[in-house]
Amino acid sequence: MINRRIVLASRPVGVPVDGNFRVEEVELPELGEGEVLLENRVFAIDPAVRGMLDDVKSYLPPVQLGGLIPTMVLGQVLKSRNPDFREGDYGRAFIGWETHSVIAPGSVGFENVRVANDLPLTVYMGACGWSGITAYVGLKRFGEMRAGDEVLMSAAAGAVGSVGGQVARLSGCRVVGTVGSEAKARHILDDLGFDGAIDYRACADLDAEIARHFPEGIDLYFDNVGGVMLDTVLPRMKAFGRIPVCGMIANYNHQTEPYRVRNLWQVLVNRITMRGFLAYEAAEMVHEAEEALANWVRSGQLVATENVATGLDAAPASFIRLMSGETTGKTLVRLDDGVSTLSGWKVPAHA
Repeated sequence: MINRRIVLASRPVGVPVDGNFRVEEVELPELGEGEVLLENRVFAIDPAVRGMLDDVKSYLPPVQLGGLIPTMVLGQVLKSRNPDFREGDYGRAFIGWETHSVIAPGSVGFENVRVANDLPLTVYMGACGWSGITAYVGLKRFGEMRAGDEVLMSAAAGAVGSVGGQVARLSGCRVVGTVGSEAKARHILDDLGFDGAIDYRACADLDAEIARHFPEGIDLYFDNVGGVMLDTVLPRMKAFGRIPVCGMIANYNHQTEPYRVRNLWQVLVNRITMRGFLAYEAAEMVHEAEEALANWVRSGQLVATENVATGLDAAPASFIRLMSGETTGKTLVRLDDGVSTLSGWKVPAHA
């Protein structure tokens, strides 16, 4: 069987371009003991992958030239030599941009996904997938979120931030989000129910705008951005505030020249707990998160926003749009137009 895949042709400089990627075809290997063959249905397009395209140290090894572009995939099981997977099941794992994947035990994020008939398949790669799970465990486990917290969510119109802000609101917190356009500000206020929005590109004084929204300070800052945003937030944290660090998107396109944070001393001044995290490190919370998120989406309490392209060849352009700041919600690629998406899914009438 032939597998079509997209590999790294050259290392990006700044925002990636089409020429950084190429398509190749390879024969699929025979399955080994414990392995599963997936026919991939949906890719999650994530900004963290940009950091892996540079030849620098990260929490996962850099992609080598000619190497498969990594991503979380959701696929249907075609063959299995693993007792935990049967043909027809859905498997999810961190593999790459390819039409078929051979998943081995121990692969990052490898799990059998319980797909409900009343939810579209794409939601399991967005709000009910690792973006939603990351938001949920980041707030609850690593951010120690409590009802009544004053929460600032960066990149609030993005895949993790859009879910995280709603999870915080549903947990009894007041939530303000930072975004990069007036349209995104309106989206998080009108569609997602945030209590406030800060368009960092439009405000003349970011520090003053944060202070206006948080006159008594911030209990919990969920950091997806790093850079200037983190630097500006640090002095506005309350004593014993918490900062779960999910991402540093401000640095992803410029890893060799990162922004130099000047206010790090505020971690001591305000006795801030600041911790980077990877969601799969809270494995015991995954099913709790999946169930809560699915129920909120199903009831209409949580709005899952997606932008979906179709076909393997659409993956590079989708990634480039994401890294250019042009997207809202979760960026996804479905491998064919038979995959159900939120665009054709209706919230139940009783919601």
